[in-house]
Amino acid sequence: MDTGSRAEAVARAVREHLPAGGLFADQHWRIATAPFVLGPELSRDLESLGRVLLQFYRAANLLYRQSSEGRQPEWIARWLDQGKPDDLVALQRQRAFRNELPRVIRPDVLLTDDGFAITELDSVPGGIGLTDWLHQAYAEAGPGVEGDLVGGRNGMREGFAGIFGDAPRVHLVVSEESGSYRPEMAWLVRELGTERFAVRDTDFTDFTEGDAVYRFFELFDLENVSSASQVFELAAAGRLRLTPPPKAVLEEKLWLALLWNRNLAGWWHRELGGGFLRRLLRHVPRSWVMDPAPLPPHAGIPGLELTDWQQLKALSQKERALILKPSGFSPEAWGARGVSLGSDLPVAEWSGAVDRAIAEFPRTPWILQRYHKPRRVPAEWFDFDQGQPVPMMGRVRLCPYYFVLGDGPAARTTLGGALATVCPADKKIIHGMRDAILAPCVAAK
Repeated sequence: MDTGSRAEAVARAVREHLPAGGLFADQHWRIATAPFVLGPELSRDLESLGRVLLQFYRAANLLYRQSSEGRQPEWIARWLDQGKPDDLVALQRQRAFRNELPRVIRPDVLLTDDGFAITELDSVPGGIGLTDWLHQAYAEAGPGVEGDLVGGRNGMREGFAGIFGDAPRVHLVVSEESGSYRPEMAWLVRELGTERFAVRDTDFTDFTEGDAVYRFFELFDLENVSSASQVFELAAAGRLRLTPPPKAVLEEKLWLALLWNRNLAGWWHRELGGGFLRRLLRHVPRSWVMDPAPLPPHAGIPGLELTDWQQLKALSQKERALILKPSGFSPEAWGARGVSLGSDLPVAEWSGAVDRAIAEFPRTPWILQRYHKPRRVPAEWFDFDQGQPVPMMGRVRLCPYYFVLGDGPAARTTLGGALATVCPADKKIIHGMRDAILAPCVAAK
């Protein structure tokens, strides 16, 4: 079979594998003619990155708790709690949740000319069911794929199932806000077995002691989740196993800015160790919290050579290789909705984004982040209308999925799989879109 025929056979087999209801509500993508290949070094880096990120979450959780208790500077907890209702702050500080961490960790990893950049961490991610489906679809599309899939063919489903321990029933509570992901979770439930797993609406309340709940709803959206208070009450009483925990503090992007804060350098070194800290600083772009508090006349913002956030407006286009985005607890804090790339905007629009970030700080803190431009990579998708494969130069975001198994200090991460999103090279911000290629990742032999 020649290369073109092979590409067509793979693409058609993948398309035929799609479930009748699809995997995303009203969303489409281009079907790759092959999985996305990771080099040996990148494969090793991703395999070991999970334990680094888990330790980062542990350190962040401890830092917030000690700040809220007055044992670390108060401004840390104040920044992280800004804009959140008092009852949610009180909930996340309850003793029942004090050591609880997310059991799914998904970084956004951009491939750059000098390696890769971790631009965000997501603990309520979409794509779990989709990535599992891609594993199955490409493994069945032809020989030689299954053994190379990152995480293995069943790594996603086994990792996801493992985070619930021995709970007899697992309820995936999906909100309307997250409704576009309901079909992929329904796929995953069917594959895992409906006798134990079920997708639930947000008004479901028929929980039994010992059950587990996967919270697929955002904490800013609680007024639209009628069962949330019952779920949280049962979890606090130890009657439900809930993940991710109701801790909005761990869903803030500004943790990446706190990682770079020199006032906390000693903390991060002590809690992460020198090796883990250097690794994170090597891959996390320099980030800042957009706190508009005035600086003394002799002071400046480290790494920016600015003395006031208003001076961002006067930077040249080249100097504006910067990303502005809300930190969290906002409908605009996910899906690239609130992201502004300075070098890609006219001065007036960039100035407006700066003004908005400053004005919204008391309600929704924003962060500023260095933009590391993703490198161009070759990819290929199949055009079913034309009946031929189409080469495309693109830019890549990798989303590895780490599942946290076990409890407390004994908890460990396992890499279930990695999703590659390849956008056309002229797109500056990479996210799922109609003209993007989605593919599972395989490790090069």
